[in-house]
Amino acid sequence: MIFLLLTLPPGAQADTNALPDLAPAYPELPATFWEQHEAAVIVAGLAFLAVVILLWRVLFRPGAKAVLPPEVLARDALAKVLRQPEDGNQLSGVSQVLRRYLVSAFALPPGEMTTAEFCAVLAGHEPLGAELARGIAGFLHECDERKFSASPAAAPLQAAARALEFVALSEKRRAGLRAPIPAADP
Repeated sequence: MIFLLLTLPPGAQADTNALPDLAPAYPELPATFWEQHEAAVIVAGLAFLAVVILLWRVLFRPGAKAVLPPEVLARDALAKVLRQPEDGNQLSGVSQVLRRYLVSAFALPPGEMTTAEFCAVLAGHEPLGAELARGIAGFLHECDERKFSASPAAAPLQAAARALEFVALSEKRRAGLRAPIPAADP
């Protein structure tokens, strides 16, 4: 081996350890789309989302509900139970419909009251009238008696039909209250 080293020219040994020439450097990488427009994309995305939500709310918002007068609601509810067999459930439903109508139509105090409490309120309510209040109170007491009676009554009460009559009488009373009072001539 020593022989080989001696035979090689002196510059040949240095060439074997030399590195190849380096390629020219690449230019700096440009910024990505996200890096360039991050803030604008976020703002535009939030604005688009807000517009979609507002449009959704406008297109799918529930329409205004028509407010029906209490007499219409009462008549519709009573018409539904008019043909049903008269039992405790039907009597309870009829008395509840009549109570709700009276509370709404004559501005009675709302809330759960017993029949006796409700009848006391009716008796003291001047716009309803004493005669009509007595008739309704008697009807409600009769409904309660039949509702909670152990033995069925011989003749049906015709509760839905009678309640419809009370609604009609109450509406006549309300119409009389709304009518203007003629001015007295001097």
